[in-house]
Amino acid sequence: MNFVNTDKAPAAVGPYAQAVEAGGLIFCSGQIPLDPATGTLVGDEVAAQTRQVLKNLFAVLAASGLGPANVAKTTVYLQNMADFAAMNEVYAKAFADHRPARATVEVAALPKGALVEIDCIAARE
Repeated sequence: MNFVNTDKAPAAVGPYAQAVEAGGLIFCSGQIPLDPATGTLVGDEVAAQTRQVLKNLFAVLAASGLGPANVAKTTVYLQNMADFAAMNEVYAKAFADHRPARATVEVAALPKGALVEIDCIAARE
């Protein structure tokens, strides 16, 4: 098992790795919309936050030598399901023609007051 770490994404805010590689799969921890340089929340609406979350997630994947096309599954956590359409528009543009499997759930709260968090599983194929 290998641990993935990059300064191009926010440092973990708890006792966990940004990602772990095991058996050719990369398990990326959930990313929230933090600026990696300052650790501050980016954006006050879900579209801007989703862009930052995906930028962070893709930076972790890049540290593994992978990209969005390697993503097999994502889970999106929304603080408010009313933000689904705005999040989905940004998400669709970021993944372009690639369509990983996905679950989207509404949660009571996210770390640091974020509106969105996304984790993923990617495959080295």
